[in-house]
Amino acid sequence: MEKSVGNPPTSAVLRDQCHFSQVIFNSVEKFYVPGGDVTCYYTLTQQFTPRRKDWIGIFRVGWKTTREYYTFMWITLPVDLNNISTKQQEVQFKAYYLPKDDEYYQFCYVDQDGVVRGASIPFQFRPESEEDILVVTTQGEVEEIEQHNNELRKENQELKDSCVSLQKQNSDMQAELQKTQEELETLKSINKKLEQKVKEQKDSWETELLQLKEQNQKMSSENEKMGVRVDQLQAQLSSQEKEMEKLVQEAQDKTEQLECLKKENGQLFLSLMEQRKHQQKLEKTVEELKQQEAIATTKQQELTLLKRDNVRLMSYMGLDFDSMPYQVPSDPEGAGQHPGLVFGNPYSGIQESGAPILPSVSKCPTCNSNIAGDVFERISQQQPVETLSLNCPICDKSFSPDEEQIFEDHVFCHSL
Repeated sequence: MEKSVGNPPTSAVLRDQCHFSQVIFNSVEKFYVPGGDVTCYYTLTQQFTPRRKDWIGIFRVGWKTTREYYTFMWITLPVDLNNISTKQQEVQFKAYYLPKDDEYYQFCYVDQDGVVRGASIPFQFRPESEEDILVVTTQGEVEEIEQHNNELRKENQELKDSCVSLQKQNSDMQAELQKTQEELETLKSINKKLEQKVKEQKDSWETELLQLKEQNQKMSSENEKMGVRVDQLQAQLSSQEKEMEKLVQEAQDKTEQLECLKKENGQLFLSLMEQRKHQQKLEKTVEELKQQEAIATTKQQELTLLKRDNVRLMSYMGLDFDSMPYQVPSDPEGAGQHPGLVFGNPYSGIQESGAPILPSVSKCPTCNSNIAGDVFERISQQQPVETLSLNCPICDKSFSPDEEQIFEDHVFCHSL
């Protein structure tokens, strides 16, 4: 089957004759001579409006769907679509695309939805003969034509009956087609989105690939630097291992020294314990010295009292203290008065005829005061004079009694 350039819109739906009257074909010949162009004339009714993708095809008589066309031509839209029914339209089929057999064909107008809007009477492509020129005058031929017309009417009725069935099928197919088109649109939308995502993913991958290449170059450069650094670290490690060996040896030496120091520390600890014992002894000695100092202080206070009593006694005896080698402090209460007697001394006015025997007088080695001889002897017998000084029990250094704090600090220094 020969076709013009491009495929027209067709439909698999069987033919529907209810629309055949919307386009009327005019001046259709019974036959066309092969080898010549064929012009198809047609008129559009007011019930139909042509569109750009409408076409006219040549179909073999008995066709079932619009896909069975032999050849076709696109229509030319009229200039004035509001006044198209008053003007005859035409298309021309080139001889090259026309059928070469003597079968019956017909013109069909098909819109861009694949629906047939008009069909012509059948015609043939064959040479002209004398029989075609003869005029039918016999009654038999008339009856034969009428019989042929009846057969055509019968066939037309059958075609109308099948048209109803085909129309229902067409409606179902149209609904299915509409659903398919909607699914197709959905698939197209999904496909478009997927293509967009693929494009975005591709761009992302290209960007990541470029980044990975840059990172790879950086890593290569860093690997080279790391190789140099590794060599340096290995050399440094070798040097550090030697230093470590040296440090280990030094640590061993220090460990030995530490052992020696531990031994010395033990000995020092023993020595310290002995020194602590000695310090305890010194502290005990210091306590004893403090006790002795307290006793000496008490005795000194007693000597002071005895001195005062001695002075009072001498005053009581009426001695001339100016002629004495020592001075007795004056009695603030007056001569002849004794503080211990309430009514005074009953012997204050009596003087014996003979000179009294005066006790010997001595100097106190501590306070340089005058003390009666018998009192001084009694004190000397209780404690020697040299014990009144503070002597260090370690170095035998002497300190005066008023240097007690210095003496304690000195003794404490020996314990450090």
